[in-house]
Amino acid sequence: MTTADRYAEFATREAHGVSLAYERLAHAVARDGELLALLDTLPSARRQPQLLLGVVRWLGGPVDDPAAFRAHTVTHWAGVRAAMLTRSVQTNEAGRCAALLPVLAALPQPLALLEVGASAGLCLYPDRYAYRYGDHLPGSGDPALDHLLGLGEPVLDCTLTGTEPPAARPEVVWRAGLDLNPLDVTDPADVGWLDALIWPEHTHRRARLRAAASVAAADPPELVRGDLVDDLPALAARAPAGATLVVLHTSVLYQVPSPRRAAFVALVRTLPGHWVANEAVEVLGHPRLPAPPDGALYNVLSLDGAPLAWTRSHGQEVHWFGRPRVAV
Repeated sequence: MTTADRYAEFATREAHGVSLAYERLAHAVARDGELLALLDTLPSARRQPQLLLGVVRWLGGPVDDPAAFRAHTVTHWAGVRAAMLTRSVQTNEAGRCAALLPVLAALPQPLALLEVGASAGLCLYPDRYAYRYGDHLPGSGDPALDHLLGLGEPVLDCTLTGTEPPAARPEVVWRAGLDLNPLDVTDPADVGWLDALIWPEHTHRRARLRAAASVAAADPPELVRGDLVDDLPALAARAPAGATLVVLHTSVLYQVPSPRRAAFVALVRTLPGHWVANEAVEVLGHPRLPAPPDGALYNVLSLDGAPLAWTRSHGQEVHWFGRPRVAV
């Protein structure tokens, strides 16, 4: 796929109907020979639309007008290029926990969560956030305990079809993350980068980031700098006895080269516990999937390699097509 194709696909399949600003910018980049030539000086993995747009926002550039965006990017290309070579797309969208919750809540409790590609670890707190599936609000089962723990912010809204919402949040007794470059929710610079990765119109996601970062900062997860193959077994071995180990990841493996991705899949299948993945459809190559609900970009939610649902990238929709209840 050419760089122009990547930006056009991002505009039509991911940004369309979700961010008008990014849809317009991505289409403009896809038609701009000079910008494409600049982007093609970068390694392929560093030409991502989300990375370019996030870096320009992070450096204070305009993203509300394609002409102004182009002029700024070309003029400041040296700084943009340097940032694109050092920063990574580490969108840490807590809203994705709403897509994971129906699976996590159905596994044998308590859970030991280990997230691969954890970024700042915000998806390691599915037990601490509030959820709204239509009129249904899963709790701990004890309203007094919910109040005592301060559960309630952020509230993660999700449209769930094809299965019943979970009755309660999972019980998490251990949480750890693995990342090549873990981010620190107590570091303003790292939180600023996470903010820059949020699309311009998404003020609700910006508020959600702040609320989720507050949750994580009050009880920071154990984040380990390391490789998803070389360092996973040692970290998994630290999970407490008596808890169900769950290795999870969301929108991570598309950034991993295919041979390394295959090595990870082979490894994670040998670990005790369960494997929960929420990745783009082509990443794990699931055969015989049903048709997605529409032409938008969907991920596939799976448990131990078995696909269960189509999900939108920020956790805002889950369309279940697997077993109504997770068999474990």
